Amino acid sequence: MALLEVRDLVKHFPVRGGLMNRVVGRVHAVNGVSFSVERGETVGIVGESGCGKSTLGKCVIRLHEPTSGSVRYDGQELASLSHGEMMPFRRRMQIIFQDPYSSLNPRLTVRAMLREVLAFHGAAKGPAMDQHIDELIQKVGLRVEAAEKFPHEFSGGQRQRIGIARALALEPEFLVADEPVSALDVSIQAQVLNLLMDLREEFGLTLLFVSHDLKVIEHFCDRVVVMYLGYLVEELSCEGLHERAQHPYTRALLGANPINDPDERRELVVLQGDVPSPYDLPKGCPFAGRCPLVMDRCRAEMPPLEDGPDGSRVACFAVE
Repeated sequence: MALLEVRDLVKHFPVRGGLMNRVVGRVHAVNGVSFSVERGETVGIVGESGCGKSTLGKCVIRLHEPTSGSVRYDGQELASLSHGEMMPFRRRMQIIFQDPYSSLNPRLTVRAMLREVLAFHGAAKGPAMDQHIDELIQKVGLRVEAAEKFPHEFSGGQRQRIGIARALALEPEFLVADEPVSALDVSIQAQVLNLLMDLREEFGLTLLFVSHDLKVIEHFCDRVVVMYLGYLVEELSCEGLHERAQHPYTRALLGANPINDPDERRELVVLQGDVPSPYDLPKGCPFAGRCPLVMDRCRAEMPPLEDGPDGSRVACFAVE
């Protein structure tokens, strides 16, 4: 049985307006997404900004309440649990936020911040708490003295290390990494990714890794889920990603990646048109307005997510 099973997950945000502040529409952020994550696996979620990947990750751990659908963790349905019933799962499921600047409390030192987490969940107390904090700080590559400093005294990469330490404080088994390196300099990104890989092995973590960079996903993950306008359009293994990707959107994302060899040449696929509004979804395939392989059928029908012989899934009429 998979550690995490997501079935037909939907998340809509109401849009209010008018004198009475009534709901006048909805932003369709996540639209019927289904996937699973095996224990010890790292699954990447990739797509352009605004495709719903971060919202999906937050719905999985109920930082956002899903509009509908099912999220089962270790066999337990989470969507129907009360706040009190969710508390044991909060210890097992944690998140690393995208922005290390805004996700840390500027009024607390690192030690006070981590103490707050441990005390709230009753995970440690007294000298054992401070010893645990010191070990955490060292595991993420910082000196013990860093625990007495405030967030503004650190660089961006160091702040993200503190965010990782906070996520690991309760010794979780499942982590949502919400674009953990996108706000960092390129020179620092590799250090943080290598740290996450080491911690994944040490703690036996299962990860849901959210990113807009397929290069990072290919390097870090076992499988990738590709999202477009809140829909899951393709799922496949990261092994041989360039050869196995079938959906035109996935191919376009891969084509936009920088080439390692400057002498190598390849055809650049430039997508025409704009991403449709999630407030007013188009009929048929959401990618039809930008797809180079579009057919009349695509504009009228939503392509089903079909299973491939190698365990992949793709939603495209043009893919045989």
